[in-house]
Order: sequence, then structure tokens, then C-alpha cells
Amino acid sequence: MAGEEDERLQTLLAEIRTVVEEELYPLESRFLQEGFGVLLPILAEKRAEIKARGLWAPHLPPEYGGLGLTLYEFAQVSEVLGRSPLGHYLFNCQAPDIGNSELLLSHGTEAQRDRYLMPLARGEIRSCFAMTEPEHAGSNPVWLSCTARHEGEDYLISGHKWFTSSADGAAFAIVMAVTTPDASAPHKRASQIIVPTDTPGFRIERNISIMGDVGEDYVSHAEVYFEECRVPRANLLGHEGEGFALAQERLGPGRIHHCMRWIGICERAFDLMCRRAATRELSPGTLLASKQVVQHWIAESRAEINASRLMVLEAARKMDSEGSYAARVEISIIKFFVANVLHRVLDRAIQVHGALGITDDTPLSFWYRHERGARIYDGPDEVHKSVVARHILKGYGVDISL
Repeated sequence: MAGEEDERLQTLLAEIRTVVEEELYPLESRFLQEGFGVLLPILAEKRAEIKARGLWAPHLPPEYGGLGLTLYEFAQVSEVLGRSPLGHYLFNCQAPDIGNSELLLSHGTEAQRDRYLMPLARGEIRSCFAMTEPEHAGSNPVWLSCTARHEGEDYLISGHKWFTSSADGAAFAIVMAVTTPDASAPHKRASQIIVPTDTPGFRIERNISIMGDVGEDYVSHAEVYFEECRVPRANLLGHEGEGFALAQERLGPGRIHHCMRWIGICERAFDLMCRRAATRELSPGTLLASKQVVQHWIAESRAEINASRLMVLEAARKMDSEGSYAARVEISIIKFFVANVLHRVLDRAIQVHGALGITDDTPLSFWYRHERGARIYDGPDEVHKSVVARHILKGYGVDISL
């Protein structure tokens, strides 16, 4: 049975890889030169085709129109989709929608799933997630100023957020706000609340320019204000005081998604690097590939990518069988390890391409700019390294508190 399941997965991966290479690679030049918005009509048609072919929303269960893959299975799909900047959007499993849909699936009420999850699953709307605040360290998610106070059967939400990714064009936000400021423990203070973006008082101040790119639609990072936004208390996700726990539950699978997407980027960059080395002549009859330093970059990249994949898939297996909490150390390890592999592989690929590598004639420059954040978002490298080191040192009788 396991062999049959693996064979089905490999068939699925091959089909998705063909779609990415034949349908998306040709669109990347327009995406890089003209932006995401100009491709929306084309991508809408292609998304309808993906849905008709039964490849839609691989992370969601069949009753929501998805393929019902396990995290381990979806991780491998995420790698294939990561080979193109457009891959995850085409299959309706892009961040932050994928994390929000998982939260709604696990903790949403029936009414919340009907109103927000179903249209999200159908690809009719997009969403965003508002947690990080410019006034506080993003590495300390229990330190928030955004509040949601009770007023009758409503919440009144006030606060200032930024890096609210994909807020531009989103239909709703899931917001982390303090609802129980006097809770005995800091991680019990905040809750997660659904806020439709047409709510009076919800305001996008700007799309933050990232490495010179303001972005648009789902490729954007907004600064957002909540100015006495009134929403019903029925918009609460889970229970009051569970915001931090839900964020951790959301981020666990999210880190698997990201890491496998990064490995997909690495594979594409690796292929571009090898093709360039194998065809670029430094002088008549002398290929770039003949240089030992280039050969070493190729060998080192291959080893690091292979190691990354094995580590991430092992973490995904553990999460599937034992849950996010049991795999928390493995998740921290892959988060900083793969982010650094991504950085090194992209840097080598750009160097091999020379001046071409810093143009937008290939996706390398786009990834180099946009994925530098991989070592920062979802927990900076230094925080994850400390988590791992504390866990190891406990085995030697040393208990280092946060």
C-alpha cells in the first residue's frame, strides 16, 4: 500500500513539475519586468485549468476542493512549486492564505469556515495575517500593543502592524491583538480575531518597499492601522488568550512550507548555474565549468540541497505523526539551516552568471532580494539557534532560560 501511495505521489509531482516548467517558466519574464498585476487575467485562466485537472489546493482536504495531502506529501509539492515565483499562487497554496486556511480549518467555527474558508479554498478571495508591530521586536511575539477591548457583543481593535503580507487586495485579516492584558502569563494575553478589510477603521498606510520593490497584490508587505475597528466577538478564532498558541501552531507547518519552497528555489538556481557553467565560454574553447572554483560551488550546492531536503522531510514526517510541539527542535534546525543554504546557492548562481545574474533576465535577482528575509521572518536565525542549543544543553544538565 505504501508503495502505491508513493507511486501516486511521484506521478502527481511529475504532473505538477510539467505544469510549472511549461506553463509558468514562460510567464516569468513578464512577471519580473512588468509585475504581478499584468498577469492576473492569464493566471486566472490557468488557475481554472488547474482546478479542472484536480490539482487544486493540494494542502486542503477533498471536502474543501483540495487533494488532502499529508504535510510530508505537500512538502514535496511545495518544492516543485517553489521553482517558479508563480507556482504556489497558481495552485492556491500561497502564503499567507495557506496558513490562514489551516487555522480556519482547525479552529474556525462552522460560520467562520462558511464565510471565510470556503471562498478562500475556492480561490475567490485572498487574506492576510497581522501580527508584527514596528514598535516591538518581531522575535518576541508576546510583546504586542494592538488591543481588542470588549464593547457589548463586539471587539474594538486598535493597533499598528507592519509586514502584513498580502494585505493589498485581501478580503480579510487574521489579527493578533491583546484581549486579556492582565493574564498571569504573557503568552496568554493575545487572541486571534478575523477582521474583514472593508471594516471601518482598517487602513493600509502603504506597501513597504522591500529591497527597492514596493510590490503589489499578494507580492506585497503592508503597513496597516486598526483604528477602532469594530467586529463581532463571534470573529474570535478559538478562545481568548490562545493567540500565541495558534500562532505557533500556524508557524510549525508554515516553516515546512517555506523550507521546501526554498529548496525548490535552490534547485532552480542550481540548474541555472550548471547550465551557465556548461555553456559560457571564457575564451574560445574554454568553458566556465572548467574552473575548479565553479566545480566546487556546484558540488557544495548539490550536497547542501540534498541535506536540506532530507532534514525537512524528516521534520515533516515527525509533525505528521507526533504533532508540531514534538518536532519543535527539528523545525528550528531546518529554519536556520535551509535559509542559509538558500542564501549561499543563490549567491553562487548569481556569481556564475556574472553581470547577467544581477539583471531581471533570470529570476535569480528577484529571489536574492526577496528571500534575504528568509533568515529573519518566522523567527530570525539567532532565535532558532538558541532554541536548539538550549535543548541540547539540557541533556548536559544545563538549563538556560529565555
